[in-house]
Amino acid sequence: IELEADGRFPRPPEPIAEQLGDLEALVRRTGAAVGFATDPDVDRLALVSDEGKAIGEDYTLALATRIVLKHRTGPVVTNLSTSRIVDDMAGESGARVLRAPVGEVNVALAMREAGAVIGGEGNGGVILPELHLGRDAPLGVALILQLLHEAAEPLSKIVARFPRYAIVKDKLDRPDAPLDAVYAQLRSAFPDAVADTQDGLRLSWPDRWVHVRPSGTEPIVRVIAEAPTREGAQALVDRGRQLLAVLS
Repeated sequence: IELEADGRFPRPPEPIAEQLGDLEALVRRTGAAVGFATDPDVDRLALVSDEGKAIGEDYTLALATRIVLKHRTGPVVTNLSTSRIVDDMAGESGARVLRAPVGEVNVALAMREAGAVIGGEGNGGVILPELHLGRDAPLGVALILQLLHEAAEPLSKIVARFPRYAIVKDKLDRPDAPLDAVYAQLRSAFPDAVADTQDGLRLSWPDRWVHVRPSGTEPIVRVIAEAPTREGAQALVDRGRQLLAVLS
């Protein structure tokens, strides 16, 4: 199917799962091994499996990490709001996953400092330092195709071997009170969590996490959580919302 590249999108251009229905249908109709979707400036890559299902942007970096670690040894860097599926896939090779503040430049700087072999962000952005320290969707395409070639099995089967997580993302108006008060209450509410304060506050457990951080571009606070179930992730987001609402 050829479409005229005139810059007019028939759908919102962000390559998130709920906006890839046409690509999912095309993969099913043609029996394709994989479907690729990028954003307009081609630095983010989303995948549709051989079953015609969008598997989520976070899997792009996780799968790219998996193939790179088959050929290279070293740490992996991603941001604090990226799914722990990256940790699961990197863990197969015993690689360390380091977390950096949200933002491509923060990840790139942390990669350079750590000597990372691969890194990126959970929005589908893959960075391979051997090429350059920037997100690159065509690079991600090449790595996914290499993964499929070496694995000799469908993408759906590779993904099925790993845990599935649900991510819930929310945002609220930034309260007048300092956010440090919210962070302190969250840490008190979850004393068993590992806390990271590089960028707002991220609390993590072996199978879930919640990240509360002020936006760098809008007067809002983002609350993002991940857990094995959507209900579990929503409960973490709701707790963050409650504390922010009290201070608003």
